[in-house]
Amino acid sequence: MKAIGYIKNGPITASDALIEFEAETPEVGARDLLVEVRGIGVNPVDVKVRTNMAPEKGPKVIGYDAAGVVRQIGSEVSKFKVGDEVFYAGDLTRPGTNSELHAVDERIVGKKPKSLGFAEAAGLPLTSITAWELLFDALRIKEGEGKGESLLIIGGAGGVGSILIQLAKKLTGLTVVATASRPETSEWVTKMGADHVINHRESLVDQMKALGLQPRYVASLTATDQHYSAIIELIKPRGHIALIDDPLSLDITLGKQKALTISWEFMFTRSMFQTDDIEKQHALLNRVSELIDDGMLISTVTNNLGKISAETLKAAHLQQESGTVIGKNVLEGFFN
Repeated sequence: MKAIGYIKNGPITASDALIEFEAETPEVGARDLLVEVRGIGVNPVDVKVRTNMAPEKGPKVIGYDAAGVVRQIGSEVSKFKVGDEVFYAGDLTRPGTNSELHAVDERIVGKKPKSLGFAEAAGLPLTSITAWELLFDALRIKEGEGKGESLLIIGGAGGVGSILIQLAKKLTGLTVVATASRPETSEWVTKMGADHVINHRESLVDQMKALGLQPRYVASLTATDQHYSAIIELIKPRGHIALIDDPLSLDITLGKQKALTISWEFMFTRSMFQTDDIEKQHALLNRVSELIDDGMLISTVTNNLGKISAETLKAAHLQQESGTVIGKNVLEGFFN
């Protein structure tokens, strides 16, 4: 089968940053689906892995979003059959989705939304899982609750922020404040449903005071180290901070006086450690699929970069590294 990967980690500008090559068809485990990949999404994790993780042997295939059609099932598969259309985010410990065929554990796979094409559906899994787990697992908010409280989302225009705003507005009673720094990103987070938009390049403390809001919940999706002192100052006592990025250091003692809770969200944890509740990702992806088809949630895809190839993936990685991507970039249909 055809695949795209890299043979050495480094900058995307290198001529061999991503290469096309022939790979063996993946072996299918007892709980695995073999999926014909029809669409993929690009995420910050793709860039992080390509930049920092050297291949152990041969080209390393990355890619952590896919939508496609089930072509083979393992001996213990019970949730899907051959021919089913699916979407999922994959597993960091296994080869990625940038290949014609991909093996994935059925317990982290959902049924593709019927109302979306493969490329658009591929833009949803990783960000939806991250946002869902952050809101309902990390911050421990329950559906239908949160009235009278507010959620501050730092970095609201990215892939995770775009779906997190929608989940919070549609499934909870929270007032949602999202940050954005450009006219186009401010317009985007408003489209996603944010009640208020503030600028993360200006004082978060002053802007929240001007709104008359003191959030109990803060979702810090980017630049946590830059905003951390402001978050500590503006959050309610006994509030809860959840983060997904990679600050070099974080002094949790600053949260002691307010008795704050700090949680990490990492959507690959369940698959990496084969947790007892791994099937929750299957369930939540099915729920997201239903919400999309019911019109409760809208697509966060803003750019389809065309056929899947080394060159189009390089372009997607370059855009991701720029830090200016709004929503999600996707690619559709494998190269010939």
